[in-house]
Amino acid sequence: MKKKYLLDLRVVSNEYLQGRYSLLKLTSDSERLPEMDPGQFVEIRVDDSPGTLLRRPISIHNIDRERNELWLLVLPIGDGTRRMARYKSGDIVNILLPLGNGFTVPHAMPSDAKNYLLVGGGVGAAPMLYLGKALRESGLTPTFLIGARSADGIAQREAYAAYGDVYVSTEDGSMGERGFVTDHSIWKRASFERIYSCGPKPMMMAVAKQARRTETPCEVSLENMMGCGIGACLCCVEDTTDAGRVCTCTEGPVFNIDRLTWPI
Repeated sequence: MKKKYLLDLRVVSNEYLQGRYSLLKLTSDSERLPEMDPGQFVEIRVDDSPGTLLRRPISIHNIDRERNELWLLVLPIGDGTRRMARYKSGDIVNILLPLGNGFTVPHAMPSDAKNYLLVGGGVGAAPMLYLGKALRESGLTPTFLIGARSADGIAQREAYAAYGDVYVSTEDGSMGERGFVTDHSIWKRASFERIYSCGPKPMMMAVAKQARRTETPCEVSLENMMGCGIGACLCCVEDTTDAGRVCTCTEGPVFNIDRLTWPI
């Protein structure tokens, strides 16, 4: 388990992206950011938001080691995230990090075991950027499949493309192929050594069902409601096949689908 840090980070920039997303870049002026794994998350204390009593969990979108930056992709849907979307360069943000367990990133695989499918839905695609970067640095080939209701829900497409091919599904057909991510033709045109997914639970369950059908190892990052991020409040529990009810924030958020009791 990685050591946790409570840091005051400075906002480097807050860029408004397509679809109301906000790309928040933060840094530490006094020290190097700690090591963080793809799939882990942070808890942000949201000041100046009276209705936000607890910290807000946000997936790690990327780590830029050269610039010593933490990137977070924020979708303003509540009081806390709306306040985050208004952060300005120079603001100081108190963050607890890194939290949870991340995705499995192989480092030594046979030459024929290269292709990995990363499936993200909406803002749930956020952790796939750092994961794809880690896979590429390990000599593996990530393929991104990003889904949303419409084109304005697709963000950071060019950033993903720096590490692998990017395919898109939108429910209304306004970008990429029409339909859900599990309807995309990539499933029929390619096979994968492992599948990773994060997004709405129905989407992840459908992806897990596809993985189970093809006997492909699959990991999903759950988006259960989290309060504390350290296993104290017990509001994020998930049923597992091997350990009963566990806290998603400490045992996850990433789980192999074989550990979950999903009806797939």
